[in-house]
Amino acid sequence: GGSGRNVGLVNAGMWVMPDDLPGVLGHQYGDRLLDVLGNAPKLVFEIIEKHRIACEVEKQGTLHCAVGKKGLKELEDRYEQWARRGANVKLLDAQETEAKVGTKAYSGSLLDLRAGTIQPLAYVRGLAHAAVAAGARIFTGSPVTGASEQNGKWVVKTATGTVTADWIVVATNAYTNVPWPEVRAELVHLPYFNMATKPLSDNIKRSILPERQGAWDTKEVLSSFRFDQQGRLVFGSVGALRNTGASVHKAWAKKSLKRLFPQIGEVEFESEWYGKIGMTNDSLPKFHRLARNVVGFSGYNGRGIAPGTVFGKHLAKLVSGEIGEADLPLPVSDPREQSFRGLREAYYEAGAQVAHAAEIII
Repeated sequence: GGSGRNVGLVNAGMWVMPDDLPGVLGHQYGDRLLDVLGNAPKLVFEIIEKHRIACEVEKQGTLHCAVGKKGLKELEDRYEQWARRGANVKLLDAQETEAKVGTKAYSGSLLDLRAGTIQPLAYVRGLAHAAVAAGARIFTGSPVTGASEQNGKWVVKTATGTVTADWIVVATNAYTNVPWPEVRAELVHLPYFNMATKPLSDNIKRSILPERQGAWDTKEVLSSFRFDQQGRLVFGSVGALRNTGASVHKAWAKKSLKRLFPQIGEVEFESEWYGKIGMTNDSLPKFHRLARNVVGFSGYNGRGIAPGTVFGKHLAKLVSGEIGEADLPLPVSDPREQSFRGLREAYYEAGAQVAHAAEIII
């Protein structure tokens, strides 16, 4: 889930292969989106530096780790497509990956040197502080209950007051409710959790991700891991820490970490959290004009930090009149409800529990 509850990977691009984007969006928007998202981590790091945001930034890249031959083939294809476009990426073999990650579990990896990691909640708070310093007013605990157009202006209602504005930016993504429920209807919720170990010893820290890249693997029910700057190893995967999922996912995480990094010994988690990822039917984000002067991007598909930052910059330029809709990195589209959304959400959560339970038994 975004807005501080995610893994903290500042990645370039989306899940969709680079060569596939022009075919899905057309060459104009496909090539533009590749360029925008390829440079998105750079924008994040520039904003952090400009506003002196203390969010544990690490700019050593990220590692997409291959599981088996199928995973390695996927990364070989992704590497070739990004390298052809001049991206600063490297394909590592199993031995090189072991040196970078600290485990023999992977058949190779893709090192993306454009990317990095942050503490996402600290980043959100830092952006909020920068906005307030620039004159913005932020109201928390005041969800919007309705919006109506009156005399050429928008009036946004909350339980305790109203706001009148020329424009509305809908930036609630997977957490959208009223007054535009069609944004939520377009997204399938995929739960994702993270668990943080107690700070590890210096010797163990030196043996795992010694260069402090963030990492995730090519499994369908993927795993992700990175260090924070206090020496905690943050480990995550698909699933919600509620009901039966809480015990299943926690037991799986302990066993998986011990398999990957036996030098840790008995795994102790200090904290845990989970949130919702908003998934679209084609794994691509969307730009919507929901009404006159009501706009928003949504559907980050688990890639929220860098795309969300750069899309926010584009929306600011759109609202201020610096650019038009034709200059955005995505075309205007209407929200389309995904069929059997509730069933699919239940299936993904149940599937994650089954997959993790099976790995516990093995």
